[in-house]
Amino acid sequence: MNERIRPAGDPTSWGPAIDEAVNAIARGGLVVTPTDTVYGIAADAFAPQAVQALLDAKGRGRQMPPPVLIPEVGTMAGLATDVSDAALALADAFWPGGLTIIVAAQPSLAWDLGETHGTVALRVPDHDTARALLRRTGPLAVSSANLSGSPAALTAGEAVDQLGESVTVYLDAGPTPGQVASSIVDATTSTLRLVRAGAISLEELREVAPIVGASR
Repeated sequence: MNERIRPAGDPTSWGPAIDEAVNAIARGGLVVTPTDTVYGIAADAFAPQAVQALLDAKGRGRQMPPPVLIPEVGTMAGLATDVSDAALALADAFWPGGLTIIVAAQPSLAWDLGETHGTVALRVPDHDTARALLRRTGPLAVSSANLSGSPAALTAGEAVDQLGESVTVYLDAGPTPGQVASSIVDATTSTLRLVRAGAISLEELREVAPIVGASR
């Protein structure tokens, strides 16, 4: 096993692994964590150099800013502004879960996620390991743990194969349960729009709020 991989699938024993990951994030390092969809590479959302390191590790430009994972639905209120009732309904219905919602970012936030044009993509993952980490670190910029253009990692080992030494700690909780990326809904205007079909179908989303888009 790679020396950077730490077992983090059992809450009765993952303490040292989570501690190590929290310390790595605090130092501006990168951590790979499982989520309910695929493995993600994470950085402190409020540390611009760490976010840039995340983009560099993936070979990804600033024109593709990473989403931000948060531990609870309530965290959105501190990061977003002008959130519509429809967007809140989606969050209440599908968080934690495989839905990413793009909203207007609080203009006072001291972060630099890339070329976001004043928006931020938020998600609460439905994975105990990820949320244990998030409760300790706060919001994390997280993108799929793979090189840009390559398949998303479904295990910690697959993430290591692609990202190697660019990541300080790999939290290993076995294969991810979902294995499909999250659905993305743009809620920055009065008309909600499906940007990416994924773990939650358009039909499921439309049961909660009116959304423009075509399932694919």
